[in-house]
Amino acid sequence: IQPDGQMRSDKTVGGGDDSFNTFFSETGAGKHVPRAVYVDLEPTVCDEVRSGTYRQLYHPEQIISGKEDAANNYARGHYTIGKEIVDLVLDRIRKLADNCTGLQGFLVFHATGGGTGSGLGSLLLERLSVDYGRKSKLSFAVSPSPQVSTAVVEPYNSVLSTHALLEHTDCTFCL
Repeated sequence: IQPDGQMRSDKTVGGGDDSFNTFFSETGAGKHVPRAVYVDLEPTVCDEVRSGTYRQLYHPEQIISGKEDAANNYARGHYTIGKEIVDLVLDRIRKLADNCTGLQGFLVFHATGGGTGSGLGSLLLERLSVDYGRKSKLSFAVSPSPQVSTAVVEPYNSVLSTHALLEHTDCTFCL
């Protein structure tokens, strides 16, 4: 799949390996769009995706950003700023899930050291458990490391998010 969502001409759609359909959906125009929602409370990274090489690959509604970050604070990501955006995120997830013929579950990629990944990530996992209780939820959690830490509170954020990971995921891969 090319950066514009088109399938390379030397690949045959329908004949052979079409396992990419698990992670991509095909539009009426033949464009392949990731079955993914990208979320960040701070707009910089999402803006890079919106204007970068792969900008044509993603549907604009599937890239959600807030106006301010969680300031490396679990509570801001979970209880205040994250709480304001989580319903929009769940609505976009619901739209993608409704278009699936056999939804098996969710893959959640996040870091646990910052406020967004730990706080909003925990809130999102809790809400996914309520809305999609029996569906699998796998988390790929990037844990903080003292060698590359940018904030002294990263271990605290990680510990605070651990409860949601234990309660609301079927499996968490700690990276």
